[in-house]
Amino acid sequence: MRVATAGIGLRAGHVLSILKQNMPEIEFVGYVDPQSSYLDMIGQHVPQFDTVEDMLAKTKPDLYFIGSPNSFHLDHIRAGLEANVQNIFTEKPVVTSISETMQLTKLLAKHGGGSRLMVGLVLRYSQHMVDLRNVIAENVLGDIVSLEANEHIGPYHGSFFMRDWRRARKYSGGFMLEKCCHDLDIYNMVTGSRPAKVASFGGRKSFVPAHAPISDAEAEVFHIKKSIWNSIDDPFQSDGDIIDFQTAILEFETGASMVFHTNLNVPDEHRRFCVMGAKGMAEGDFVRGFLKVTRRDGSTFLEKDYSQGGNAQLGAHYGADHMMVEDVVGFLRGQTHELPVSIVDALEAGVAALALDQARSSGQVVELASIWEEFDQYGLRT
Repeated sequence: MRVATAGIGLRAGHVLSILKQNMPEIEFVGYVDPQSSYLDMIGQHVPQFDTVEDMLAKTKPDLYFIGSPNSFHLDHIRAGLEANVQNIFTEKPVVTSISETMQLTKLLAKHGGGSRLMVGLVLRYSQHMVDLRNVIAENVLGDIVSLEANEHIGPYHGSFFMRDWRRARKYSGGFMLEKCCHDLDIYNMVTGSRPAKVASFGGRKSFVPAHAPISDAEAEVFHIKKSIWNSIDDPFQSDGDIIDFQTAILEFETGASMVFHTNLNVPDEHRRFCVMGAKGMAEGDFVRGFLKVTRRDGSTFLEKDYSQGGNAQLGAHYGADHMMVEDVVGFLRGQTHELPVSIVDALEAGVAALALDQARSSGQVVELASIWEEFDQYGLRT
């Protein structure tokens, strides 16, 4: 299994190193990255190339991994499709605008649909979502009526976003897209639909000069998570244009509604959800590691503690990184023919995130019907 990568940052190195552990037959045959700080995660002697086109032409990989900054994804995916690479894995978010979304859907239709592409929306692979999908399939919750959810990250992580290349929307597409596309994707999955209209409010109130730390000891927490490419040192004097808090309201095509809240400066992190159906409810927290499903008569259908043992002990994304790689390996070896999340799912979650930022900026409710009409004309959603 010959693997080439566009980008070898911390995330790409982490995923590829787990892939190598699970698939020892992998040979890393090339990479493109002008600042390859994490090359040692896959080996020091991997050949470097100046362009992805040259790399793909000369290495002819079986798997092409795209871990470059978001704004480069469309061109890097296009290069893989045009080089006829049979397996392409792209990190999320896939693209950074509605325009790029439509360009990619057109490309995918031209090159035979999205079956050649895998995407790193890792929450779909988590044990929480494996179990919740089974609950939904058994109709324990009935019709999904309403949801509330959040993603709150600690100051060390929020600071990283304010110092990293992700602070600039021109590279990342915005915080809701870059970080919360995972969450929007799983709630699309839960409702079995897409947002029909959205509203949103938010801004930047924590990572501003007035709240800068007053001592070196206090400042340490804001530099725990290191940034490499296009980084700055001070998150409170950041030139970034992303938010540090946002509240969103979504109405789905099914009629279900959701409130979603994100904040980048929460000392006691959590990533919670509560799904209310006509017959029951499901509540959980990825950080605290639990899922509880309750029938409408008050009886408990399911109660799980994921905080101990198994993949939970493996860290990143609550153990879901390892679960994702295990599934991807099964897919590459032909042992399974479908993954829990598709490139189309990822694009739809991205549209939702971009629409929420449009709603926040404009102060208006954004209707998505015309966007979905254009998106669906390419026939990717079966």
